[in-house]
Amino acid sequence: MRVLIADDSAIVRERLTSLLSEVQGVRVVGHARDGAEAQGLVRKLKPDVAILDLRMPKASGMDVLREIKRLTPAPTVIMLSNYPHPENRKKCLEGGADFFFDKSTEFRKVLLVLSGMLRGAAVAPGGPS
Repeated sequence: MRVLIADDSAIVRERLTSLLSEVQGVRVVGHARDGAEAQGLVRKLKPDVAILDLRMPKASGMDVLREIKRLTPAPTVIMLSNYPHPENRKKCLEGGADFFFDKSTEFRKVLLVLSGMLRGAAVAPGGPS
């Protein structure tokens, strides 16, 4: 499974890459520091999964999400945010995000989702509980 990570925090990108290296069958194919870079890398790399920060410079995670969901096939999109307000979660999920997680409390749920996808298990939209 090919994964793209887009987050303006180098620490978050590194932590996610390290966590995902624990999941056999997952390969991080690219990192983006901002939304504009993420848009270009999604088109170029065609990942199976895009992990997007909600707030990034140059283009927001929502901007990237809207563009990604126009692709065929569209990758699975996991939104991560330090702003997990219900209105943000609702806006992202209604905008086509497959999952939305709070960076501070649900970070490891990304691993559960990807592991479940690799096993072919159905994972509830919005994220596992």
